[in-house]
Amino acid sequence: MAATAAELQTAHGSGSDHVDSHGHSDHPPSSTGLDSRKLVMWAFLASDTMFFGALIGVYMTYRGRSEAMGMGPYPYDIFDIPYTSVSAFVLLMSSLTMVLALAAIQRGNNRGLRVWLTATALLGAIFVGGQFFEFTMFVREGLTLNSNMFGSSFFVLTGFHGLHVTVGVIWLLTLVWMSLRGGIDQSKSLNVEIAGLYWHFVDIVWIVIFTLVYLIPYENVGNGEVTHSAEGAFHFITNAIRSLPF
Repeated sequence: MAATAAELQTAHGSGSDHVDSHGHSDHPPSSTGLDSRKLVMWAFLASDTMFFGALIGVYMTYRGRSEAMGMGPYPYDIFDIPYTSVSAFVLLMSSLTMVLALAAIQRGNNRGLRVWLTATALLGAIFVGGQFFEFTMFVREGLTLNSNMFGSSFFVLTGFHGLHVTVGVIWLLTLVWMSLRGGIDQSKSLNVEIAGLYWHFVDIVWIVIFTLVYLIPYENVGNGEVTHSAEGAFHFITNAIRSLPF
């Protein structure tokens, strides 16, 4: 009987999905072998990658146009790299706490799940708060959506990323609330894993944004024209994609 139940579980659903007495899983795997919910999340992340790719492409296209047109303020006048580096470090640390949260629930440690999920949400909230403060300082410096092309593309790109982080924080707090009510246990660890996929994606996107927006140097205006490193940025993105393990 035990062997038969194991075979049924393998055939109809595996992992953390609930399997009833007939061997049917609540969320059976798709033809790819992945759970249907995880497959949907991967599809969403693929579409979101194209969305952010378009925003980053627009930003890289207009990153030097403000200097060429003589419309300040310019990036090198207002960026505070050390401050933004700290914010980036905070967000990257949240990936570690997210991994610890998933590991906790997979071991059946509900208290550990709540602790690490709360820590992840807190780190995400600190990042969003830091971004809001940074935006406020930029506006005081004269950079707005309507000030120049750099301002428009910058606020749209980083603003949408901040919105994604905010959605992630709300999602994590919802999982904490569900755990407190007994709605998440070891058998439902996939719910946490899917949230983790989203959170890690948001972190990876910020690494790309932080590198392209803040770290790649902005060339000064020379002879009335800007010689920005768009070609160098293209090669950087290409090499980064090639280095991915998948």
